Amino acid sequence: MKRVWILVVAIALEVTATLSLRAAIDNPWWAVVTVAGYAGAFVALSALLRMGTPIGVVYGIWAAAGVALTAVIASIVFGEPFTFLIGLGIVIVIAGVVLVETGGQHAATSGRTDPTEIVGEAKKGTHQ
Repeated sequence: MKRVWILVVAIALEVTATLSLRAAIDNPWWAVVTVAGYAGAFVALSALLRMGTPIGVVYGIWAAAGVALTAVIASIVFGEPFTFLIGLGIVIVIAGVVLVETGGQHAATSGRTDPTEIVGEAKKGTHQ
């Protein structure tokens, strides 16, 4: 459960930093929040990696949640457009993260976690 909370903090810091970057266009002092937010997000992400969380899972969830939340909040706060295609794009990104995560779980349960082994077998047509 601790990992989930660290990931939530990393996502919140990244979204805050990205929105602050947009706010810095009108008020340059927001750049301080931008730098602090990105720095904090990367510290949290590195903590997750030190805990043994797979980078594909960590980065995928962090990036997808960041994209989705930033688009929604920017629409509300800054009046930026939120179209059907933007919403569809967010759904596709989230679906991609789910595929990466389930693919990683499949590799782990098959006993083969070396990606070069799996890719090599896929090229030969022997991977199941």
